[in-house]
Amino acid sequence: MFDCYEAGEQAILVHINFTQEDEWEDLSEFEMLVLSASMTKLQTVIGRRQSPHAKYFIGEGKALEIADTVRMLDAEIVIFNHSLSPAQERNLERLVQCRVLSRTDLILGIFAQRARTHEGKLQVELAQLRHLSTRLIRGWTHLERQKGGIGLRGPGESQLETDRRLLRERMKVISRRLHKVVKQREQARRARTRAEVPTVSLVGYTNSGKSTLFNRITKAGVYVADQLFATLDPTLREIEVKNVGKTIMADTVGFIRHLPHDLVAAFQATLQEIQEATLLLHVIDASNENVRGNIKAVNVILEEIQASEVPTLLIMNKIDSIGNTYPRIERDHEGIPRIVWVSALANLGIDLLFEALTERLAGTMASYRLRVPPATIGKIYSEFCQLQCIIYEKYESDGSLLVDVRLPQTHWMRLKKREGSKLGDFIVNEQTVTV
Repeated sequence: MFDCYEAGEQAILVHINFTQEDEWEDLSEFEMLVLSASMTKLQTVIGRRQSPHAKYFIGEGKALEIADTVRMLDAEIVIFNHSLSPAQERNLERLVQCRVLSRTDLILGIFAQRARTHEGKLQVELAQLRHLSTRLIRGWTHLERQKGGIGLRGPGESQLETDRRLLRERMKVISRRLHKVVKQREQARRARTRAEVPTVSLVGYTNSGKSTLFNRITKAGVYVADQLFATLDPTLREIEVKNVGKTIMADTVGFIRHLPHDLVAAFQATLQEIQEATLLLHVIDASNENVRGNIKAVNVILEEIQASEVPTLLIMNKIDSIGNTYPRIERDHEGIPRIVWVSALANLGIDLLFEALTERLAGTMASYRLRVPPATIGKIYSEFCQLQCIIYEKYESDGSLLVDVRLPQTHWMRLKKREGSKLGDFIVNEQTVTV
């Protein structure tokens, strides 16, 4: 049922510039998408319009030009760097006599090729089904001529109804399975929250170097390639951050300008790792000409998935591709790290990144000496062990525990809230320092 392309197909690319600046798409990025889909570009047709044409999206003259180019080059597929309505796709296919794909179809196809885990495959299939639900009529247009008179339903229409029912049932099955995945992830996150383990999620525009940075920090060995959407399935690894301890780092799917809404909705289970993160590392390709546009595109999607309020540290990556640029930390007027300039590939500035992580995750550190009575040692000592914050411990002659701990002030406040006011009663002395 899926209208998927195949690797190696000969393609004509169509790129239209509209007068509205927000409607512009990046031609070089479009060509990279086609290359990532393993298709061969025969020719790129470029045009300019005030607004999309209702019937063909492009003007009728340009559509006829594309049809002639398809016949002359014996192309197998025409790909638009824009979203097309189902009617526009059908009209164009009748005219050019080959399959027509939109930018959305292309991205969905790449995701289908790259999904490796069971969860990833389910997410992509759900996105494909949602996209396909508005385009079912395409497969049955050959039966239109068999329809009877007014009020009668022909075989084509009945087949459509059957397809829609099957499609709805399949979407329900996938949604139920993904709901289980969401619950499993929530349980894992709750366990990390109870243990006060912070989570750092890598986000950013596709091909900005997130997976390379992830491998550099975690030694994970995840797949890396100079292509769009090399990473689809999230990978979590444990790292150690000074004065913070155990930290979970997550590598997530890359974003792209005008990411299909069906895809955003389907990947909700994966995107929860971003929504629930303690800190986001927004990885940016500093060597890209459209840096500002890519940052804006990522921020738009973070807003869409309700993750814009999560604290963010900007990582300007690939500085080895820029002249006269060196690793450094840029701070705001309060001295808090906001931007770190690094090169994951050349291993530049990674120590500065860890320094910034320490400051952003630990913030204000607090050191306490407590004398814990024998009756309450067990639970409190267990909490300190989970937080890995014990610096010194000694049992007194009366059975009480004298313990020195050092931990982030925010962790202490959460622990105090759980244990009640009695924890404060055990303090012998305290010292608070800003890291």
